[in-house]
Amino acid sequence: MPTTDIAPAWLRHVATDLELQLPTDVRDEWTARLRDLFEELPDTGGLFAVHVWQAETVLPLLAEAAQEREAAVFEAPGDLHRAAARGRTPDQDTWRTALTPMLLHLYDAAYDRAGAYSEAHAGARDYALANGFPAAEADGYGHDYAQLSSDANARACAEAHAQALGPALARAYASDGCEAYAETFPAAQLRAVVRVMTERGDPVPATRLAEGLISALATSRP
Repeated sequence: MPTTDIAPAWLRHVATDLELQLPTDVRDEWTARLRDLFEELPDTGGLFAVHVWQAETVLPLLAEAAQEREAAVFEAPGDLHRAAARGRTPDQDTWRTALTPMLLHLYDAAYDRAGAYSEAHAGARDYALANGFPAAEADGYGHDYAQLSSDANARACAEAHAQALGPALARAYASDGCEAYAETFPAAQLRAVVRVMTERGDPVPATRLAEGLISALATSRP
């Protein structure tokens, strides 16, 4: 059974994305382990494995990749995921309050600043050259514009994701709903996590996340 045949939808989406990102030398073995494990899983319909994966793998890895002063944003969501895994699901407002700072950090850190800076610099420099600026001044203008625009765009991107995802994730977690969680595009969230970990120097982020998912699913076995 390939990962595309796995249900529920959230697990299918996440597993398919992880499979594509894994190094080729471990991909087939991991997929086979996931397939074997999935055949043993009870059909609980809840998000127990998601809470375990987030609390024990995803959030600790993000905290590890963060600067010391930034790591605190992962503490409250981690506490809530652990509580939910023990059957004490927090309410929607509590989830949203805890998730918002974490999402702001995640999507700010995941923003492709280097690519955005390069594109903005080139566009502003070319504009300045076309309007008669000397080359050195045009290059300086390009750097000034790129600095301002890339920082502003990173903040806007982070705020947009937090405003869209925060309420949706809070509803899904508070209701323990697999379908609601699938509608938050968990595979896209996973890609943001991988980008942050890669940017902070982790050589095998997908492998560590994939192993954590296997471990979280294993705790769901009867």
